[in-house]
Amino acid sequence: MRSAKLTRMTRFLLLVCLAAGLPAQTLDWAKVEAETLRHFTALVQINSADPGGSEKPVVDYLKAVFEKEGIEHKVLAGNPQRPNIVARLKGNGKKKPILIVGHSDTVNIDPKKWTHGPFSAHREGGYVYGRGTVDDKDNLTGALMTILLLKRQNVPLERDVIFLSEAGEEGATSVGIAYLVKEHYPEIDAEYCLAEGGSAVRTDGRLRFVSVQTTEKLPFGVRLVATGVAGHGSVPLRTNAVVKIAQAVSRIAAWQPPMRLNDTTRAYFERLATVSTPAEKERYNGLLNPDKTDAIQEYFAVNEPRHNSMIRTSVSPNIITAGYRSNVIPSEAEATLDIRALPDEDLPRLVETLKSIVNDPAVKVVPTGRSSRPGGAPSGLDNEAFRAIESVAKQHYPGVPTLPTMSTGATDMAFLRSKGMQCYGIGPMIDSEDGPKGFGAHSDQERILESALQTFVKFHYDLVAELARAK
Repeated sequence: MRSAKLTRMTRFLLLVCLAAGLPAQTLDWAKVEAETLRHFTALVQINSADPGGSEKPVVDYLKAVFEKEGIEHKVLAGNPQRPNIVARLKGNGKKKPILIVGHSDTVNIDPKKWTHGPFSAHREGGYVYGRGTVDDKDNLTGALMTILLLKRQNVPLERDVIFLSEAGEEGATSVGIAYLVKEHYPEIDAEYCLAEGGSAVRTDGRLRFVSVQTTEKLPFGVRLVATGVAGHGSVPLRTNAVVKIAQAVSRIAAWQPPMRLNDTTRAYFERLATVSTPAEKERYNGLLNPDKTDAIQEYFAVNEPRHNSMIRTSVSPNIITAGYRSNVIPSEAEATLDIRALPDEDLPRLVETLKSIVNDPAVKVVPTGRSSRPGGAPSGLDNEAFRAIESVAKQHYPGVPTLPTMSTGATDMAFLRSKGMQCYGIGPMIDSEDGPKGFGAHSDQERILESALQTFVKFHYDLVAELARAK
């Protein structure tokens, strides 16, 4: 009789938990951490570099995991060797889905420069070394563990949770996000998206803030082409194309596009000021003060170039090509400009401005094409998703603020924001010193702290559960 009562009570408690949107059982995080490391190691050990590898082995691995777990999934590929995989947990449909993303490709490697094998997932001193450890197999593993745990916990959902492992993020979007948006958008359509682009930032061993990417600059290419009269080097000419291109580059380098803040960068500097030294706080708070802004911007240009890039469209002359013999004046010289435009930049107008700055009929300003990524409005800071990110971040990274950030680089979230999706870049804790020391993304000693990966998986799971669980 007592056994029957206990059974009824157990069932009653289970129903209460399910009705309240609570997990049916307490997670054994020791086992979760062991599984996380196992999946992460396996994914890092796969050579999915572009060029040199393939995303197919990653998709094959994930497909096997989903089949074992009974999770609905589809392989979507424009190129059979560079496929994407989408998995889905169904919700009750009260709200639109949430999309959780990691990209399966990495940048390529030079094996001679690696102390540990680039695909060894070598563990040492609390770190895991290998290509992709922080770009982006950390997010891929976080998304994988989240969908696995939601399924196993039988968490009742009011949103579908869509997992995406995408190919080609590092430079071949035609096989990845561009292909998916064009050919299979209903498979990934969602209200919110979580992908790469953010992190918890630690400096000198002290956690400073959690950054969340809510917008990004748009890459845009321009060539300067100078023409002149070819001739013998022993007879200098005023029409020398090399001189013309040097003068044009010098004029552009001396010009600084105007500062323009948006909701993201304004909130970023306001919140950054709260965790900064008195001198830094004065600069960040005084950025819009007419009496201080010129001096602050100059300080940024010299001492904080990333912040200088965040507040304006940036133009960097990165390649100059000219000549083929030391005693020949060439008839043509060329410079390549790397432009990172603010999300709302008027690019045709920018090109016209560059022409007026060059101010030389012998030098043409030639756009190399549209931005490789579409523009989209910054994701909101006053909605359910961002509030959930702030709330869950406080649980896992206590005592520090959450800062919305505008990436000076580019991610595939731009394609999704252009469709109206609210996208947020998240990531594990990093040490700000790691990049300059050669341990960051794309470096030859790329690494991640195991403890940072494990905390991120818990953060990722709790965040998605908060946004998708049936209330």
